[in-house]
Amino acid sequence: MGDVFETIGTQSRGRVAKWWTLLEDGRIRCDLCTRACTLRDGQRGFCYTRIAQGQKMVLDTYGRCSGIGLDPIEKKPLYHFLPGSQVLSFGTAGCNLNCRFCQNWDISKARENDRLTTTVSPGEIADLALHYGAQSVAFTYNDPTIFAEYAIDTARACHAEKLRTVAVSAGYICAEPRREMYAEMDGANLDLKGFTEDFYWHLTGAHLRDVLETIAYVCNETECWVELTTLLIPGHNDSDTEIRNLVKWIVDNVGPDVPLHFSAFHPDWKMRDVPRTPAKTLQRAREIAQGEGIRFVYIGNVRDREGGSTFCPGCGDSLITRDWFDVCKNAVGESGQCPRCATVIPGVWT
Repeated sequence: MGDVFETIGTQSRGRVAKWWTLLEDGRIRCDLCTRACTLRDGQRGFCYTRIAQGQKMVLDTYGRCSGIGLDPIEKKPLYHFLPGSQVLSFGTAGCNLNCRFCQNWDISKARENDRLTTTVSPGEIADLALHYGAQSVAFTYNDPTIFAEYAIDTARACHAEKLRTVAVSAGYICAEPRREMYAEMDGANLDLKGFTEDFYWHLTGAHLRDVLETIAYVCNETECWVELTTLLIPGHNDSDTEIRNLVKWIVDNVGPDVPLHFSAFHPDWKMRDVPRTPAKTLQRAREIAQGEGIRFVYIGNVRDREGGSTFCPGCGDSLITRDWFDVCKNAVGESGQCPRCATVIPGVWT
């Protein structure tokens, strides 16, 4: 995967990072994710945002973002979390994965900090969300794992203003920062990008077991509402066997009520020679997941009203109808129940 470190000048902006160890030989080991980058003075880690500087580690993207936008919460995607509400989205730059199919590569693969055009404090982000009528703030565009200190401080500022917080992440993070970050998150969409170690290592540069550990922890050990997303890439992770194994793991380890989104791939970054995901592949994956017991399975990145809508697992009634990211009908409301049969629909509704 080449040389993952880059030497920089000794001057940089930023803030001392939280999770690192000073080694006996003077190098600094990053303890944020399981890459455990060990850096000499002036080197950046794989994610490009953490720098060894004067026997400490500095996060130079703290308080700086690559963009801020107002989105429907369905775009994250979160379908059982305040449906129809607006979320203020922001991110920084860089990433601790190396996904060859990255669909936000201009931000996640940025190697120049001129992508970080806006300086904004945690309190200012909360103020912006209030100003624009958002009910929540999402840490997205790139993975919040690599700006966890900034995300945690912002989440606390949001909670002080009664705003909810959302992480959109690949889940590649060590235990201690994971515990601290997800203690501050009200919702999360976590990627389960495939279900073989070969796929994860060769196409993302990460390990499947670490991602599964994060998903199990956040679902089972925190109060954070979780939904999962799998981007189906033709010829790489879309076989019936892999989809079935993935779904069985979800049912056995985090339960059948965790919503699962199957999203369509489009050619991008270093996989422009791979075709788009056919609609029939997404529909087949949804049928497999439903057959294995997942109660809420969705289709994303293509227009599919049925695949984007929520149905009662008790009586089969249509409860939430969606057209792309628009909520056309919501019969769940604040009750969290099917109005016909009173089946409880898991989620955050009020």
